[in-house]
Amino acid sequence: MKHFVKGLLALALGTATAIAAAQAAYPARPVKVIIPFPPGGTLDAVGRQLAQKLSEQMGQPFVVENRAGGNGTIGGDAVAKAPADGYTLLFNASTFTSAPMTMKSVPYGVVKDFTPIALVAKAPLSIAINKNLPITDVKSLVAYAKANPGKMTFATGSIGSAGHLATELLKKSSNIEYTVVPYKGTAPAFQDLIGGQIDGFIDPILGSLQYHKSGMLRVVAVTSDKRAPNLPDVPTVSETLPGYEFYSWYGLWAPAKLPAAITTRLNAEVNKALATDIKDKLVQQGLLLTPGTPEDFAKFQAEDMARSQKLITDGNIRLE
Repeated sequence: MKHFVKGLLALALGTATAIAAAQAAYPARPVKVIIPFPPGGTLDAVGRQLAQKLSEQMGQPFVVENRAGGNGTIGGDAVAKAPADGYTLLFNASTFTSAPMTMKSVPYGVVKDFTPIALVAKAPLSIAINKNLPITDVKSLVAYAKANPGKMTFATGSIGSAGHLATELLKKSSNIEYTVVPYKGTAPAFQDLIGGQIDGFIDPILGSLQYHKSGMLRVVAVTSDKRAPNLPDVPTVSETLPGYEFYSWYGLWAPAKLPAAITTRLNAEVNKALATDIKDKLVQQGLLLTPGTPEDFAKFQAEDMARSQKLITDGNIRLE
């Protein structure tokens, strides 16, 4: 019995040593971070800031590669098919988990083909309106939409994105009707909103902030439960429609079956990065930082996917 116990202790010690060695050895070469959308926009900005900080902390370059196309599925597929060794990672927004629900086929499964590493940040959205419309808050938005049933148009940067789902939730919560117009990215959507070709656009605050401050468009509400620190004078939607709350969010994934030691190491390094000087930068951009464990992230992802699925089913949202 004594020898058996000693054997177990030796095995446990050996396992712990192996895990520590794996953590110490990783990364031994550059790490590729795939962002499955074009450069520019909130997702790219946050991903690059995080990659730079991980490079500094871990002693190897974390190289961002924008691999756009297929509503994010081309980049996602590249990560799903990569070796599960920690040298190919995916940085993406909540679109990653919701958009596939709107598509006929996707070359991977969000749950079965990926390892959740860290929930990086939640991004409150802003409701931006063309400045020439008589809309200054949610109350006047609802009144205008009801006075012009079906005539208002709202942009969406991609089908099934957080902004798209928040737009559907606003319609449902306020019992109004408007037409949702898909765009290929946020930049052209903002251009048409400013130009008056579209009436409204719900997207992360960072995208609309400069235009709002310069008077090129009007942000009438934010979708968080509390007012945004960088837009303190702008009310929340819930101040008019109690219970309304919605966020985009950003996370880091690896291919399925990533070794636990590497998952734990990357998660710790992300949490460490979020406590450095990029914390203030991200908060100023309107983000809510969300450090936690990989298990926290997996639980959050599952809950968010269930909510998204209901909105997509109820709204009959489909990518043609």
